[in-house]
Amino acid sequence: MTEIATFGAGCFWGVEAKFRMIPGVVDATVGYSNGHTANPTYEDVCTDETGHAEVVQVIFDPEKVSYEKLLEGFWLMHDPTQVNRQGPDFGKQYRSAIFFHSPEQEAIAKKSKAVLGASGKFKRPVATEITPAGTFYRAEEYHQRYLEKRGAASCHF
Repeated sequence: MTEIATFGAGCFWGVEAKFRMIPGVVDATVGYSNGHTANPTYEDVCTDETGHAEVVQVIFDPEKVSYEKLLEGFWLMHDPTQVNRQGPDFGKQYRSAIFFHSPEQEAIAKKSKAVLGASGKFKRPVATEITPAGTFYRAEEYHQRYLEKRGAASCHF
């Protein structure tokens, strides 16, 4: 039995590649979530007017990797103190977000965020939103496994 987790951490190409490296992750798909436009395209989302976040939907085997472990990876993949941006990318689509699929995921995510915030690791507060997962729209095929298809290890960082 697998479970779903959905994360927004800036540009989805690098985030997808990093989640795929975690043992117990069965699949990772890039797409758009938690906006107000049905069936958005990449071009739509880039206007910063659809409300969507670029996300990675992770299918994982909870017997091989815990949701807590996925969150540990998520926190390391980006700067969760930045609001609506990651590195040179800016706009609401690049926000740091955890879109939970169950009350258990919500509780675990909130606890994880609180622990990180209290850790003193960052000078600024953790800005990651934690909200219920909305409709997930799979991104266009050319975005799937983007870095892998190009033989790249990471994005522009």
